[in-house]
Amino acid sequence: MRQRPDPFIVALLAAALVASFLPVTGDALDVLKAVSAGAIGLLFFLYGARLSTAETMAGLGNWRLHAVILSTTFIVFPVLGLATQLLDGNLLRPSLASGVLLLCLVPSTVQSCVVYTGIAGGNVAGAVVSASLSNILGVFLTPALVALLMASDAQVDAGSIVRIVLQILAPFVLGQVLRPVVGGFVQRNDSRLKLYDRSSIVLVVFVAFSEGAEAHIWSALSVWSVLAVALVCACLLAVAMGWAVLIGRLSGLPREDRVAVLFCASNKSLASGLPIATVLFGGGEVALIVLPLMLYHQMQIITGAVLAKRLAPPAEPVR
Repeated sequence: MRQRPDPFIVALLAAALVASFLPVTGDALDVLKAVSAGAIGLLFFLYGARLSTAETMAGLGNWRLHAVILSTTFIVFPVLGLATQLLDGNLLRPSLASGVLLLCLVPSTVQSCVVYTGIAGGNVAGAVVSASLSNILGVFLTPALVALLMASDAQVDAGSIVRIVLQILAPFVLGQVLRPVVGGFVQRNDSRLKLYDRSSIVLVVFVAFSEGAEAHIWSALSVWSVLAVALVCACLLAVAMGWAVLIGRLSGLPREDRVAVLFCASNKSLASGLPIATVLFGGGEVALIVLPLMLYHQMQIITGAVLAKRLAPPAEPVR
């Protein structure tokens, strides 16, 4: 049976194409940037409201699982990112090489990790906690790593950290605090709210690519450049997944935890990475810098769906 393309991936590509050829500019772009910042804040508020306290407590005790995932996200990936910088000027143009490094510094995604872990029969509670911890720590660790490894490309100061905290962490914490009040509403309307989740990310992509078109950055970007960065992202994903399988086995984790490691340790968050990038990298170049993250995200969604179905435990026969 032929698999249909993911509507989210189609929407991301459509937003990038439309913004590249019919961008919003001037005052309208400034308004749209403010709207997208508010949309991302609401997105992380909903993430906080969805996270069950009982589920969190159940998953927090599995420190070995979290150590493996977080060390891969914030230590192994940055090392891989530094290795890709050898391609700067040879295979990748500077902005795209910077984008590949940024992709290696952002936290893990939440939704797809949890969904794929569940389909594959993995430790869902552990995946929820690890992915959430990754995003909370990423609010501070990603800017710190950017300041350390990308000082010449980004502007990281106290003001940028405050903006990231206000846009990502503060709404998340508020969602957790108000979960007893709004949790029931969020659960009842989860399918509709997930549509909002994806729409807000599409909006951020549209704004980023509108900025890029306004700065006329696409005139210097060839088809070969896009294919080259796609190849690098595919290789990164393959290495990351191979490492996740290897470290899961070497750590002696049970199968359920190894499944969580496979998805959480190899995935990168578009929802967190895009707003962090728009804060730390100014001007039209941000569109080129987030392009590798967009490509990687689409690859991890497609690859994760295939792997999750193959790893799914056989259904029990009906008696």
